Amino acid sequence: MKLPEKTVERLSEYRRTLLECLTKGKNHIYSHELAGLHNITAVQVRRDLMLIGYSSMKKRGYDAQELIEVIGKLIDHPDGLNVAVIGMGNLGRAVTTYFTGKRPKLNVVATFDVDENKANRVISGVKCYHIRDLDAIIKENKIGIAIISSPPDTAVSITELLVASGIKGILNFTTTPLMVPDNVFLEEYDMITSMEKVAYFVKNIDNK
Repeated sequence: MKLPEKTVERLSEYRRTLLECLTKGKNHIYSHELAGLHNITAVQVRRDLMLIGYSSMKKRGYDAQELIEVIGKLIDHPDGLNVAVIGMGNLGRAVTTYFTGKRPKLNVVATFDVDENKANRVISGVKCYHIRDLDAIIKENKIGIAIISSPPDTAVSITELLVASGIKGILNFTTTPLMVPDNVFLEEYDMITSMEKVAYFVKNIDNK
């Protein structure tokens, strides 16, 4: 089953919320509760869950653990995926620290940088390699996903190296738009654009 990108995003968000519910001792949740936590409608929640074949809402609501498992089977790779972070400046360190250990099926196993002083060191809990070793390390560790947090002017050349090394998914945190072949999935997140979007809506609130 190939789901729309927005549906996959929401399913990931639902799972995060459900995991938080379990830590607070809440084992069941209604669609309207889940919807309220994500600022969407209960109809949208039910539509998403019906799309993945889950509709077993009982009197107490959805079983949180059961729904977590259903979502996990659908969106996680059965064998898990190894991840690399490219560029270990402040952003790269923050990204590595944040992602490490968050999901058992996504493991940050290597980081890369052009700085010789960072190579062969453990940074943010993960070993850092020089960028020249990228191809060998990616193949040796069977890395399938790369996160680019390097300076924007290096993003294109790094992407070319990643594609040539067999990477199948790229999360781009730089401001440089990238082009990848059809057999590579690209997700681009521009924090400046997101901040400007927030600023625009703040301006409109102030002008009311």
